[in-house]
Amino acid sequence: MKKILLALAVCLGAWSASAQDRWSVGGRVGAGLQVVGQYHGLGTVAAHPFYLEGRFGMSWCNAGGSVVADLTALAAWNCFEFGACNSGNFFADFGAGISVGGKAHYAYVGVAGLARCGFKFSGAPVSLSADWTPLFGPHIAYGGGHSYSEFHKYGLANFGLTCTYNF
Repeated sequence: MKKILLALAVCLGAWSASAQDRWSVGGRVGAGLQVVGQYHGLGTVAAHPFYLEGRFGMSWCNAGGSVVADLTALAAWNCFEFGACNSGNFFADFGAGISVGGKAHYAYVGVAGLARCGFKFSGAPVSLSADWTPLFGPHIAYGGGHSYSEFHKYGLANFGLTCTYNF
């Protein structure tokens, strides 16, 4: 699994180097610590509000309370912008995707949602946002000849603050 995640991160990095004018990169802190990459599609962001977001990092919001690897892929929409002022404007995004994670003999997988509200600064190409990314699916503990599975209730507590630099 580690090799697959590393290969995915390398591919994402190579892809971002080839089309920097449509990308946002940054970090997210909250239920974990993650690197964030967003691809804003063809044309301008206003003309095409659909974008893809990938997150890779670690999460400590799980049944064991330990740090686990986490990978989330989302398809999101910039639904509306409001409160425009000289400093910038507020925005709200919503979306859905998939999230997987795990460590040693523990794993989780499920459908992820996205509800985000943030501020895009006009003086600098930076966005700051707060989001909720709930995960609906099971977590599974396995090994030693037995396994255990139940609803991943800690996935509902996935809140975070994201700061991105917009190319």
